[in-house]
Parts: sequence; C-alpha cells; structure tokens
Amino acid sequence: MLDSARKFIRSTGQKLGLSDEQIEQLINTDAEHNFEIEVEGNKYHAFRVQHNNKRGPYKGGIRFHPQVDYDEVRALATLMSFKTAVVGIPMGGGKGGVAINPKELSEEALEQISRQYVRGLKDHIGPDKDVPAPDVNTNAKTMDWMVDEYEKLTGDKTKAAFTGKSIDNGGSLGRDAATGRGGVIVLREILNKLSISGEQTYAMQGWGNVGSFFALIAEKEHPDWKLVAVTDSSGGVQDAAGLSAHEIDKFKKAGGKLADFKQGEKISDTDIVGVKADVLVLAALENALTNDNQTNVKARLVLEMANGPVTYDAYEKLAERGVQCLPDILANSGGVIVSYLEWVQNKAGEHWPEDKVNRELQNHLVKAVDNVYTRVQKDGFTFKEAAFAEAISKLVS
Repeated sequence: MLDSARKFIRSTGQKLGLSDEQIEQLINTDAEHNFEIEVEGNKYHAFRVQHNNKRGPYKGGIRFHPQVDYDEVRALATLMSFKTAVVGIPMGGGKGGVAINPKELSEEALEQISRQYVRGLKDHIGPDKDVPAPDVNTNAKTMDWMVDEYEKLTGDKTKAAFTGKSIDNGGSLGRDAATGRGGVIVLREILNKLSISGEQTYAMQGWGNVGSFFALIAEKEHPDWKLVAVTDSSGGVQDAAGLSAHEIDKFKKAGGKLADFKQGEKISDTDIVGVKADVLVLAALENALTNDNQTNVKARLVLEMANGPVTYDAYEKLAERGVQCLPDILANSGGVIVSYLEWVQNKAGEHWPEDKVNRELQNHLVKAVDNVYTRVQKDGFTFKEAAFAEAISKLVS
C-alpha cells in the first residue's frame, strides 16, 4: 500500500510538472514516533506517523492490530494528507497504532494501553497539533479513555484533541454512517457527471461498518441501484435479481456469515471482483485488486471504499481498459470530514443535529467531486489522477 501510494504521488506529480524535490517533499513524513507500552508485564510497540500539516493539524486514526508496522502507518498517514486536501478541510495527515491483538486482552488492559498511548504522545498531539480518531479495533470508548487521559495531563477541556468520541462525550451525530454515506454521495455525483442514469447494479466486497452503511443508505436513497453480490471474509452470495441490504444487515447483526445467507448463489470473497455489475465496491482490505486478478473485473467503475484496495499496477491495467477507479482519497473521505466537523463543534462548544452534519458532509463532497471532475475534463486525467492532482495543488510548496 505504501509503494502504491508513493507511485500515485510520483506519477501525478510528474504529469503536473513538479520537480523531483517537490515530489519528495510530498512523500516524506514530518515526524515519526515509536515507543513501547508496558501493561501486565507485556511490552507492545506503539507508533504515530505525522505526514503533513501544511493545511492544519495532523488528522488520522489509531488502530490496535498485531500486524501494525511503520510501512502501513506511513501509507495511511500519507493517504490521509491527500484525503483532507482533496476535500478541502483544514487538516493534515497522520496515523497511529499499537501492535496488539485486542481479542486477547481484557477491557482493563485495553484502557491502560489507550491511556499509556496518550502519555507517550502527550507533547505531540492536541487540538491544534494532531487530532487522532478511531480506526481498526478502536472505537468511541477508546477515544473516551484517550480524551480523558489527555485532559488529566494537560487540563484541556475542549475534548477537541480526539474525534470519534461517544455522543455524550463530545462526539458528533452522523459519524458512524459518515464513510458509507460519503461513498453514496460520491458515486451519485460521479454518475451524474458521466450522465449515467437508470438502474445501476453493484457488487460489494466487505460488510463492515463502511460497506453496511453504504448499502443501507443506497437502498433507501437510490432504489434504482441494485446490490447483486456481496461478500465478507467467509464468502457470500450473488443474485442478479437483487439482494436486500436490510435483510443482509439483519442477518449479519444476528451473527450470521454471508457464506450462509439463504438467498442467491454462493460466491467466494476473491471471486466477487469478477461479478458482472456496473460498479464494483471495494469495502474490505487493501490490495484487493492486483495485477493478478484485475483482468477479472467486469465493472466499468471501481469505488474504493477501503484504503488502498487497488495496487498501482492494477490501476494502470484497468485504466487501459477504460475502467475508472473512483479513488479512496475521495470516495471514503466522509469519515474524516465528519471527524473534522466534530472537531469544529468541540472547538466552538456546540453540538449539531444530525441533519446539519449530513448537509455539511454533502456540501464538502459535492464541491470536491466538482473540482476533481473539472480536472478530469480539463487535463484528460483519470478520476484517480485528478483527485491526486487536486490534493497536490493544495499541498505543494
């Protein structure tokens, strides 16, 4: 993912006529923090990468996962800088993590780890320095622990040092659905730009927070979009007649695996990329489409709802075939936009109703898609190139 992100930056920067020095400035990180956390006699590696704060305080999640390492965190911090820039919010890019398996730890241990993480970074984070958020295996409770620890250490009572908090602790309404909702808005706007109307079929890999909200909101707001295939890590189902997002969500919340869903024909998680559909929605893991399997794609649009789901080599081959990748830095930016809106509310001591949050989210994304599409038309760029070009124009020195 880091290699692909850097290739996208380099290739787009070269097309924009940037010097090698300017491109390296876009790629290099500002600061990298690495320390150990000790809980119950065990030591864990902790990371925070701060990529670029030219536009405002660093912004990005904290993940608890045994495979967290510097390359992954660098890639995600880099993508966040470009994500905040392309959607025009005044924040930069950062990412962090702790190399643990939270399933093996008690809640008490996770709270200690969360609080120690804040202690290790106290001088490097804060409302106007670096504003972390939840990510893989972290949630509102994690952020509540962290913001409480930060307040104890610094006396800051704004709660603006972290976003993704619980609603009662300064969190924003609309945050849980924001990334999925944002993907629906981006796809809608791009279909309109391309003058594509009528029934649209889509296949989706991944039924986590992002994928489920995408499908549920799409089903409610765009009845002419038909979900024809869906998978989770267990596998899934396909049905050309259409699948109900509501029924799937009910089944999943009851503990079901999509491989066991009663409707449709069984399909593997890897085979979904080859399903016949207008749009392929990638809402699971990075590197889902590679040079090895991109030839299977039958969709004309690939919506990147996960971070880095298409490798650079796969993207090039898809572009040659006229398949457009709608880039992660635009498509899945709804989460960071509403995190930014939470930060704004905290700084002002306000708490907005959900409809206002959703309106602000839509306003940011409609404007961002307009800017990206202008570059597609003016420069002959793909959507992916145009999104990186739009971000670069706001980040380059």
